[in-house]
Amino acid sequence: MAETNDEKKARLAQALRDNLRRRKAQSRESAQEGTASPPPVDSQQG
Repeated sequence: MAETNDEKKARLAQALRDNLRRRKAQSRESAQEGTASPPPVDSQQG
């Protein structure tokens, strides 16, 4: 499996783009969850 340097760079660039999209999507989801519902309130009596 002899890849040329250009093929390797192209594959790496695509993987980095996919990873960035995935991280941005996860960040947006966690941000929406934080604003949509308030954090649970701990009611400790004692």
